[in-house]
Amino acid sequence: MRLAFSLSIKPSSQPLIQTGDDEKNQRTITVNPAHMGKAFKVMNELRSKQLLCDVMIVAEDVEIEAHRVVLAACSPYFCAMFTGDMSESKAKKIEIKDVDGQTLSKLIDYIYTAEIEVTEENVQVLLPAASLLQLMDVRQNCCDFLQSQLHPTNCLGIRAFADVHTCTDLLQQANAYAEQHFPEVMLGEEFLSLSLDQVCSLISSDKLTVSSEEKVFEAVISWINYEKETRLEHMAKLMEHVRLPLLPRDYLVQVMIVVGGQAPKAIRSVECYDFEEDRWDQIAELPSRRCRAGLASVEAYSYKTNEWFFVAPMNTRRSSVGVGVVEGKLYAVGGYDGASRQCLSTVEQYNPATNEWTYVADMSTRRSGAGVGVLSGQLYATGGHDGPLVRKSVEVYDPGTNTWKQVADMNMCRRNAGVCAVNGLLYVVGGDDGSCNLASVEYYNPVTDKWTLLPTNMSTGRSYAGVAVIHKPL
Repeated sequence: MRLAFSLSIKPSSQPLIQTGDDEKNQRTITVNPAHMGKAFKVMNELRSKQLLCDVMIVAEDVEIEAHRVVLAACSPYFCAMFTGDMSESKAKKIEIKDVDGQTLSKLIDYIYTAEIEVTEENVQVLLPAASLLQLMDVRQNCCDFLQSQLHPTNCLGIRAFADVHTCTDLLQQANAYAEQHFPEVMLGEEFLSLSLDQVCSLISSDKLTVSSEEKVFEAVISWINYEKETRLEHMAKLMEHVRLPLLPRDYLVQVMIVVGGQAPKAIRSVECYDFEEDRWDQIAELPSRRCRAGLASVEAYSYKTNEWFFVAPMNTRRSSVGVGVVEGKLYAVGGYDGASRQCLSTVEQYNPATNEWTYVADMSTRRSGAGVGVLSGQLYATGGHDGPLVRKSVEVYDPGTNTWKQVADMNMCRRNAGVCAVNGLLYVVGGDDGSCNLASVEYYNPVTDKWTLLPTNMSTGRSYAGVAVIHKPL
């Protein structure tokens, strides 16, 4: 049996739902935020199966199947290519030059997935490729990544990269960072490698952050000494940007004397301490000025004749080299090759009996500015750096087996530290970590293979510190 219903609607001049006069023509529009994501996911799946693909993009030996409409929708570069009068608009296979295959593949993946990973390894090729394809979101992600990586050891390089690729905001950020961290920036290889105009531009800035004008003066001298033969002629132009009235009078008088000799840091004088007489004596000067030993030549001093003389040159030119003596042999450890501008892992040994330098086993790691010390007849190489990377790793050389082995890492990254051995322990003093000079000291116990920080720091952070052991009289 069915039930029957009847519905009676009373006529009315009023609608069941009241709306204002200006709303009568409005319609409700529903937006599904997941729709586009689902659509692109399906299109990417079709691409992976090579379905409905109508173009092949080629870079180097990489071939990528894709859909013209998808590429054109996301990249103005592809849109212009496919909708214009160029031959590529109808070509089935298109070669993209000036982009490597792997990078192009990552960017086409991004077009379909909206996902991209920017890393230290790929950012320098990813940014210009994204600029070419006019993928501005990827370009901005690369700029943001580089901005987050700014450091005194790399900010000038990032600034130059931003300038080449017209990344205006990143250029300004990197330049401001260099100005704000100038005392640390001036210590790095990037500063020393700047052109004359770039140095002038940086040191003349009113926004330079320095504790005193002495830092600016010292930066100028360091830059000149880095390649003194070719840069010395630029001294006058550089000094125009040093605000001499801001230098203390005593400092100004002293250092202008020094500049007259053209070597505020690279000097010839040598002093010798006499323990019996408790005095320092000036001995014969070196034949040439030296700072951080950037040559392959080596000079030795004869105490009997009070003379310096040349001995056999090293096989490799080395700056910021670590040296140590084991069983009467002199070792030159790592350093920096000013010719190829490479930090070195090579080590050579000098035998004064034969006046010969010979290579010994390489270290496992490139180290420039390593702290080198001798403990129990073995040679220790501590810290140092390879480009912007300052290390805390340590390795030890055994002359008997001609081998290096890793030991425990230091507690802190250090380069240009002083090293000495006392009572069976190896002490590493100060140095710098790439951003500031260190006041901390730590020592290594070879029995426990452990580094321990001294509970009390020095009163002042010191880099390139000379360290010696003085035994108190009984």
